[in-house]
Amino acid sequence: MNHNQENLAARAAPALFVLLWSTGFIGTKYVINNADPLTYLAIRMAIVVGLMAIIAAIARPKWPDRTGIAHSAVAGILVHGFYLGGTAIAIAHSIPAGLSALIPGLQPILTSTIANRWLGEKVTPVQWGGLVLGLGGVVLILHNRPMTGEAGLGWLASVASLVSITLGTLYQRRYCNHIDWRAGNLVQFVAVTIFFAAGAFLFEDRVVHWTREFVLALGWLAVALSIGSIGLLYWLIRHAAATSVASLFYLVPAVTSLMAYLLFAEKLDALAIGGMAMCAAAVFVVNRRV
Repeated sequence: MNHNQENLAARAAPALFVLLWSTGFIGTKYVINNADPLTYLAIRMAIVVGLMAIIAAIARPKWPDRTGIAHSAVAGILVHGFYLGGTAIAIAHSIPAGLSALIPGLQPILTSTIANRWLGEKVTPVQWGGLVLGLGGVVLILHNRPMTGEAGLGWLASVASLVSITLGTLYQRRYCNHIDWRAGNLVQFVAVTIFFAAGAFLFEDRVVHWTREFVLALGWLAVALSIGSIGLLYWLIRHAAATSVASLFYLVPAVTSLMAYLLFAEKLDALAIGGMAMCAAAVFVVNRRV
């Protein structure tokens, strides 16, 4: 890849990541209509393990040592396990697809706070201002939403997703950056398949309706999300500071909400639209060169 192609990839990667990541919430709503959340995730991850095994067999990457395998397994449980599990459970507990992205959308604030101390990354005053701006945008999108009863359980699952994806992103950057992504991802997906399968057998009836809608959504989530967007996320983590990568998550609620409006008629009011504009401005501020 020449210099111009590298620059083009670097410019296109964030937008592509936001688009792909946002479709995950939409696809999850489709599959949850046809399967228990942890059961669906166990099936999805088993498919991904098969695909990644084929990729690894062809590429023959260098495999990590025992320490690297352990770090990859932990990162996988955080990035895929609790994050995806929390999102699926939130949607299963009546949280609209567009809103299920909101609590994890607070990730930039939490990431910057931890990265500033744990990774030694300097977060400038201008970037802190952008992060607070994005937080305000998420609050506007979230206004006037029910927070109790079944919805309360859904929001609690979303909080678990927020903490998990934040810690997982930072853990990946600190301990797994040197691991070949093909070998590392295969280890991660094997670990999280076991994690979801155990959860499904312990807590669910393992109901699955193999409808056309379920199969198509499952295929998209397994290939475009678990391989495409996760690979892109790890590429961004290797090539950018944790704070800059995390700021992209501010755009996910807005993009997801627009998709949900078009597909499921989940409505947006003027304050929510204003919040989306604030989130977009936040990403620009955090990623500007100062």
